[in-house]
Amino acid sequence: MADPYTAVPTVATYANWGQRVLAYLIDIAPIVILELIFFRIFVIYMIVLVASLGWTIYNRWYLGGTTGQSLGKRVLNIRLVSEETGQPIGMLMAFVRDICHIVDAIICYVGFLFPLWDAKRQTLADKIVRTVVIPA
Repeated sequence: MADPYTAVPTVATYANWGQRVLAYLIDIAPIVILELIFFRIFVIYMIVLVASLGWTIYNRWYLGGTTGQSLGKRVLNIRLVSEETGQPIGMLMAFVRDICHIVDAIICYVGFLFPLWDAKRQTLADKIVRTVVIPA
Protein backbone atom coordinates (compact mmCIF):
# COMPACT_ATOMS: atom_id res chain seq x y z
CA MET A 1 0.00 0.00 0.00
CA ALA A 2 1.40 3.37 -1.05
CA ASP A 3 1.87 6.19 1.41
CA PRO A 4 -0.70 8.92 0.47
CA TYR A 5 1.71 11.68 1.49
CA THR A 6 4.68 10.57 -0.61
CA ALA A 7 2.95 9.02 -3.63
CA VAL A 8 2.83 11.12 -6.81
CA PRO A 9 -0.83 12.00 -7.44
CA THR A 10 -2.56 10.96 -10.64
CA VAL A 11 -5.65 12.58 -12.22
CA ALA A 12 -7.85 10.00 -10.53
CA THR A 13 -6.52 10.97 -7.09
CA TYR A 14 -7.20 14.73 -7.36
CA ALA A 15 -10.29 16.12 -5.61
CA ASN A 16 -12.89 17.31 -8.09
CA TRP A 17 -14.14 20.89 -8.17
CA GLY A 18 -17.46 20.05 -6.46
CA GLN A 19 -15.70 18.43 -3.52
CA ARG A 20 -13.46 21.44 -3.09
CA VAL A 21 -16.40 23.89 -3.19
CA LEU A 22 -18.42 21.81 -0.73
CA ALA A 23 -15.43 21.60 1.63
CA TYR A 24 -15.04 25.39 1.48
CA LEU A 25 -18.74 25.96 2.17
CA ILE A 26 -18.56 23.64 5.17
CA ASP A 27 -15.48 25.53 6.40
CA ILE A 28 -17.13 28.95 6.24
CA ALA A 29 -20.66 27.95 7.34
CA PRO A 30 -20.12 28.75 11.05
CA ILE A 31 -18.66 32.14 10.16
CA VAL A 32 -21.54 33.01 7.82
CA ILE A 33 -24.12 31.92 10.39
CA LEU A 34 -22.49 33.99 13.14
CA GLU A 35 -22.17 37.02 10.87
CA LEU A 36 -25.86 36.81 9.92
CA ILE A 37 -26.89 36.54 13.56
CA PHE A 38 -24.72 39.45 14.68
CA PHE A 39 -25.68 41.59 11.67
CA ARG A 40 -29.33 41.15 12.56
CA ILE A 41 -28.58 41.99 16.19
CA PHE A 42 -26.67 45.08 15.01
CA VAL A 43 -29.57 46.18 12.79
CA ILE A 44 -32.03 45.70 15.66
CA TYR A 45 -29.68 47.63 17.96
CA MET A 46 -29.46 50.51 15.47
CA ILE A 47 -33.27 50.64 15.17
CA VAL A 48 -33.58 50.75 18.97
CA LEU A 49 -30.88 53.45 19.14
CA VAL A 50 -32.66 55.65 16.58
CA ALA A 51 -36.03 55.10 18.29
CA SER A 52 -34.48 56.02 21.67
CA LEU A 53 -33.05 59.22 20.24
CA GLY A 54 -36.42 60.05 18.68
CA TRP A 55 -38.20 59.52 21.99
CA THR A 56 -35.65 61.67 23.83
CA ILE A 57 -36.02 64.48 21.29
CA TYR A 58 -39.80 64.37 21.49
CA ASN A 59 -40.27 63.76 25.23
CA ARG A 60 -37.43 65.56 26.97
CA TRP A 61 -36.57 68.34 24.53
CA TYR A 62 -39.79 69.09 22.63
CA LEU A 63 -42.44 68.41 25.29
CA GLY A 64 -40.17 69.29 28.21
CA GLY A 65 -39.02 72.47 26.52
CA THR A 66 -42.34 73.71 25.14
CA THR A 67 -44.73 72.69 27.93
CA GLY A 68 -42.34 72.26 30.85
CA GLN A 69 -43.54 68.68 31.27
CA SER A 70 -42.00 65.52 29.91
CA LEU A 71 -44.10 62.39 30.36
CA GLY A 72 -42.49 61.72 33.74
CA LYS A 73 -43.04 65.28 34.94
CA ARG A 74 -46.65 65.20 33.76
CA VAL A 75 -47.29 61.96 35.68
CA LEU A 76 -45.77 63.48 38.84
CA ASN A 77 -47.49 66.83 38.26
CA ILE A 78 -44.32 68.94 38.18
CA ARG A 79 -42.96 71.41 35.60
CA LEU A 80 -39.54 72.60 34.45
CA VAL A 81 -39.49 76.38 34.03
CA SER A 82 -37.07 79.28 33.74
CA GLU A 83 -36.04 80.61 37.13
CA GLU A 84 -36.33 84.16 35.79
CA THR A 85 -39.61 84.06 33.82
CA GLY A 86 -41.51 81.08 35.21
CA GLN A 87 -42.15 79.95 31.62
CA PRO A 88 -41.06 76.77 29.82
CA ILE A 89 -37.47 77.06 28.62
CA GLY A 90 -37.86 76.00 25.00
CA MET A 91 -36.55 73.02 23.10
CA LEU A 92 -32.97 74.28 22.68
CA MET A 93 -32.50 75.07 26.37
CA ALA A 94 -34.05 71.73 27.34
CA PHE A 95 -31.37 70.12 25.17
CA VAL A 96 -28.65 72.30 26.71
CA ARG A 97 -29.89 71.41 30.20
CA ASP A 98 -29.55 67.70 29.38
CA ILE A 99 -26.00 68.34 28.13
CA CYS A 100 -25.27 70.22 31.36
CA HIS A 101 -26.27 67.11 33.32
CA ILE A 102 -22.80 65.88 32.35
CA VAL A 103 -21.55 68.23 35.09
CA ASP A 104 -23.93 66.56 37.54
CA ALA A 105 -22.56 63.16 36.54
CA ILE A 106 -18.87 63.96 36.24
CA ILE A 107 -18.46 64.59 39.96
CA CYS A 108 -19.54 61.07 40.92
CA TYR A 109 -23.19 61.97 40.27
CA VAL A 110 -23.22 64.31 43.28
CA GLY A 111 -24.77 67.06 41.14
CA PHE A 112 -27.96 65.02 40.97
CA LEU A 113 -28.08 65.04 44.79
CA PHE A 114 -27.91 68.84 45.08
CA PRO A 115 -31.72 69.14 45.30
CA LEU A 116 -31.52 67.37 48.66
CA TRP A 117 -29.86 70.41 50.30
CA ASP A 118 -30.19 73.30 47.83
CA ALA A 119 -32.69 76.04 48.78
CA LYS A 120 -34.26 75.99 45.30
CA ARG A 121 -33.81 72.22 44.97
CA GLN A 122 -31.71 72.64 41.83
CA THR A 123 -29.18 70.29 40.29
CA LEU A 124 -25.95 71.83 39.01
CA ALA A 125 -27.42 71.68 35.50
CA ASP A 126 -30.43 73.67 36.73
CA LYS A 127 -28.09 76.29 38.19
CA ILE A 128 -26.13 76.53 34.93
CA VAL A 129 -29.20 77.05 32.73
CA ARG A 130 -31.19 78.84 35.45
CA THR A 131 -34.15 76.49 35.70
CA VAL A 132 -36.28 75.20 38.55
CA VAL A 133 -38.75 72.34 38.83
CA ILE A 134 -42.02 73.38 40.45
CA PRO A 135 -45.44 71.82 41.15
CA ALA A 136 -47.67 72.04 38.05
